[in-house]
Amino acid sequence: MRLTKFGHACVRVEKDGRRLVVDPGGLTDPQALEGADAVLVTHEHFDHFSEEALRRAAQSNPALRIWTNTSVAGRLDGLGTRVTAVGEGSAFTAAGFDVKVHGTWHAPIHPDIPRIGNIGFLVDDALFHPGDALTVPDTTVDTLLLPVHGPWSTTGQLIDYVRAVAPRQSYAIHDGALNETGTTVIAGLLGPNGPGTGAPHHHLPPGESVDIG
Repeated sequence: MRLTKFGHACVRVEKDGRRLVVDPGGLTDPQALEGADAVLVTHEHFDHFSEEALRRAAQSNPALRIWTNTSVAGRLDGLGTRVTAVGEGSAFTAAGFDVKVHGTWHAPIHPDIPRIGNIGFLVDDALFHPGDALTVPDTTVDTLLLPVHGPWSTTGQLIDYVRAVAPRQSYAIHDGALNETGTTVIAGLLGPNGPGTGAPHHHLPPGESVDIG
């Protein structure tokens, strides 16, 4: 698989000429959806879901399919069977990729802020995008897309999360609010200068790609 990082939490995965995009939100370069065959959306927050961008992409490509949770699916009315609501335990094929769903809830931010639904996607039993949650799949993960910065986690929690998932490697996502200093500090703690996660950690600049799996 070819993994390309786009703005913040969005990635594109390519294999055999097929393109699968995860979480094209309001901080995402619109080019992420160009040529997409299928889209996965973890939850409704603006940095992961852009209704305008998805409707525009669906209009441009009548074959585009979208899989997401019930909340996001409800906001994409009018697209009919092109949108499929899925949840914990669901398994399906999207643009030729085998996808399994893990997780139910967004990580808690504060007791006074109601939690929303959030699902994570395991692609081809290799690449896991957890959305805004620290969900530990009950299976082996080769590459973990690690949300490195948000109002709902600490770097210490991320270290323990990587240890719990035990991937072969991790790549940073959810870093759109970090400046260069913050990116360096967090990457250092998750990498060899930190207490150790058991997995190499990588930062992939927006627009750059890497082969995984």
